[in-house]
Formats: sequence, structure tokens, C-alpha cells
Amino acid sequence: MRRADNVIEAKGALILGAGMAGLFTALKLAPYPALVLAGARPGTSGSSAWAQGGIAAAVGEGDSWQSHAADTMAAGAGICDPEIVSLVARDAAERIEDLIRFGAPFDRKADGSLALGREAAHSAKRIVHVKGDRAGAEVTRVLAERALATPHITLLEGYHAIELALENGRVTGVFARYGTGADARLVLFRAPAVIFATGGLGALYAVTTNPLESRGEGLGMAARAGALIADAEFVQFHPTAIAIGRDPAPLATEALRGEGAILIDETGRRFMPAIHGDAELAPRDVVARAIHREIANGHRTFLDCREAIGAKFEQRFPTVYAACKSAGVDPATQPIPVAPAAHYHMGGIASDARGRSSLDGLWAVGECASTGLHGANRLASNSLLETLVFGARAADDVRDTITPRSGSGEAPVPERFNAPAPPKVLREAMTRFVGLERDEAGLKNALSTIASVERAGAAEPALLNMIAAAKLVTASALVRHESRGAHFRSDHPQVAREAIRSFLTLGEAERIAASYPPLEGGSKNSSLREFFGEGSCRDA
Repeated sequence: MRRADNVIEAKGALILGAGMAGLFTALKLAPYPALVLAGARPGTSGSSAWAQGGIAAAVGEGDSWQSHAADTMAAGAGICDPEIVSLVARDAAERIEDLIRFGAPFDRKADGSLALGREAAHSAKRIVHVKGDRAGAEVTRVLAERALATPHITLLEGYHAIELALENGRVTGVFARYGTGADARLVLFRAPAVIFATGGLGALYAVTTNPLESRGEGLGMAARAGALIADAEFVQFHPTAIAIGRDPAPLATEALRGEGAILIDETGRRFMPAIHGDAELAPRDVVARAIHREIANGHRTFLDCREAIGAKFEQRFPTVYAACKSAGVDPATQPIPVAPAAHYHMGGIASDARGRSSLDGLWAVGECASTGLHGANRLASNSLLETLVFGARAADDVRDTITPRSGSGEAPVPERFNAPAPPKVLREAMTRFVGLERDEAGLKNALSTIASVERAGAAEPALLNMIAAAKLVTASALVRHESRGAHFRSDHPQVAREAIRSFLTLGEAERIAASYPPLEGGSKNSSLREFFGEGSCRDA
């Protein structure tokens, strides 16, 4: 175990992350005490504050949770967990009511009822929004304000977690840094329950819509401690990042296509109707690959909102409007240049219906977790919903099973610790070789690059966490010899007969990297069971 300069004993749950997942979980724990570690001011950082689309819930007339569940299963390409999908769809309306009670200013119709939008692969209008494209920012802001005013919640800014603390196989806390350079100090935060709400890994890619702190460090920390990781190969690429050369790329929300915006090339040719019956409202992986192939064939691609939204653009979608105008594009009168970008990780720390991971004492909620809800391809606006549903369930589980204790120690109030950014060579390798279209040679190249980065930066724990996350994604993609949902193998373009979720540890991922290629013969998908083991795969 690492030696810490200071030890803080938390009274109740230690929550790592202050985005929507962490804040909602802390609020649902009430009156159970919660200590929330945040890298920056709560409500201002993380992917949830950037989410534009909204939150899916079957709250409209004529809609049903069963219909929402069916749409989720269809988008997940065969590997969603049906029980998880059903419980999320059933819990959705109650979680929306929670947010309304907390003060979330959802868009309303003239009669006061919720204004619902439709997004890709949904069969009904069931997306609640705030000011068109500000659901993530506004809901996270409201939760942060409530959390800051709630006595049982303590929020600490400026800490950078690097490693889990374990005692006799149980997670007992987190080691976190503060300060800079030679003045950096290490604090051990001990707690009877640790909840990860650390977000995704989009910033491990060179082209991403995610904030640069979304580096997969929570997933990497859990994996380095031995946690089981699920469905790591499934990384969703948003079809319509705004292609104006920024890192991260601004997002043109899917709600624009829900309102009738179309995809065209530089000649004005609309290309999606020839690819899928739902055209621009096809599942995200279909739309993203279609745009990717247009670009690969020398075309430029655009989202044309002129007829569908036109002069109402600034009022209805202010965030997208501001991003476009800052680059000299008027989306009311000009098509928006777009390209796919790494957006959401369906994989993560394997967790159950209560948010429990495979490590005793560790719960995971939000994008860092993999519950089985999303399968191989997340349905639009299910991500914030998953955060709420499992935040509430994890809170119930901790409150009902873990007894608070007397706290001790006083944590310093530091300036923010500036964690190292993912190396450029790593981000470029992930984009080039582990992106929208993959093959064996490219994935092996990616593993070689990951190994080189690991050798060069073995002393930096934050980098080791990022490397672990990248290695898990790549190794899982290497042994999935099929194309399913967001995982597309150009050398294995068919969908395998057997639908299998992947579950593996970091040690197993390293074994995959060391022992590949697999033996010749047998089913093309046999390597999944060979490497993941019979007990680590199940049909879904």
C-alpha cells in the first residue's frame, strides 16, 4: 500500500466524481453522509455538464416503459441485459420526478406538461430537454446547487485520485494527490463505501466530444485493483461532432436530426436514405460509419438544418448556435460541417442492479460503469438516465447495508491538481486503430503503441490508469471476431451467431495482448470464450 502524507476517515460514502452521477448519488443518499471528491468546481466539469441531447423517459401520452425498453434492446444489437433494460425503463419516470423536485427547469408546453422530443432509434417522443440543448449543463448545475446546500454532503475540490486502497481484498478508500511538482502531497481517504462516478474515456481518442478529463482513469484504477470490466470494446462515436478543428470537438446534438435536419455532402447530395430506412434517425453506429465512409471517399459532410430549424436556431439550440458562430458558421443559413468523434463508452466497470462492482466495497455509477443497459450501441439519451437510475440504486444499497462511522482528520483545501494529459501518440493510435472501423493489424499496432507508452511512463500512476483503460478496449476489440453495434471489424464484417457480452480483468487483457494471434480453426468467435472464460461470458 502507498504511504500517504495524511489520512482522512470519511463518515459514510466516499464518492469520486462531481458530475451528474456523483451529485445525484450523493443527494439520494440523504441523510447518509457523503464525501465527494471533485477535480474542479462541482457542476462545471465532466461529460454530463456537456450533454446536449436530454434524458429519455416514457412519460408522454401513449408511450410506455415497455416501448422504451424495446427500443433500447434493438439499439443494443443483441447484448443488452433484458432485466437491466426493464428496470431502467421502469424507473425512468420516477427519476425525472426526482429532478423536477430538485428544480430541474425542463422545457414545457403551453399547457405546462413536459415538452418531449424524439431522437434516433426511439419509436416515440420521450426525450426531456432544457432550453433545447442544455439538459446536461442545467441539470448538473441544479444538482450542484442542491448538493452544496445539503448538510450531509461534503464537497472537496482539487484532488486527483490515482489508486484504490485495499485491505484483505476489500476496497477501503482512495489515494489522491494535491499540490504540484515537489510540493505534491498524497492523502488517503478511507471510507466504509467507495462509489466511482468518474466518467468515460473519450479523451483517450484524438477526436472526441468529451472534456479532456474524461481519460478513463476511474476504469483504469478499478482494473488495476482487479475489478472485472465489461464490454470494453464498445465505444460509441457520435456522428455529428462539429468539424471546426477544436479539441475537444463541439457537438451538434442528435435532437437536430430529431427535428428533421438532414446530412448532405459538399454537393448537397443527401446520402443516408440509401443506407438505412430511418435515414438520419438510424442508430448512431450506422450514421457514424456512413459519414466516416463519405469522408474516406473524399467528400465533406454537413448537417443541414436550414429547412428544419432555420431562423429559430439561436433560440432553440443556443449551445450549438454559439459553437457554430464562433467558427464563422451561421447554422440558420449554412450547413454545419460535421464528422464522427469518440463520444461514449458502453463498456466500463462491471456492475449489477445495485451498482456493486466485483470488488467488495466499490460501487460504480454513470459512464464508468457497465450495467448491461446499452449493449453494443447506446440508445440516444439513455446515458443520463442510467446515471440517475443507478445513482439512486447505489445510494439505496449503501444506505441500507453500510453503517456510517465516526470520521476523523481534516482535509487540506488545495488548488486543483493538474493531472497529465493522455500522450498525443496514445490518442492518435486509439483514433487510427481502435476507432470506427478496426482490423487485426491495426489493433495489434495499437497494443504495440500502448506498450511503448507504458514503458516510457511507468512511474506516473495517472498514466498507468489511462493505459489500463486503453489496453482493455483494444484487447477486447482484438478478440471479438465480429461486427456488432459500435464495434466494427472490417476483417470480420458479419455478426456472429452467438451474442456474447465480454467480461475480463486487466490481467486477462494483458494475456490477450501477449498471446495473440489465436489458434487457427474453430469458430471465429471462439476466442471470446477462450480468453474471457465460460464464467465470464453470458448470452444476452
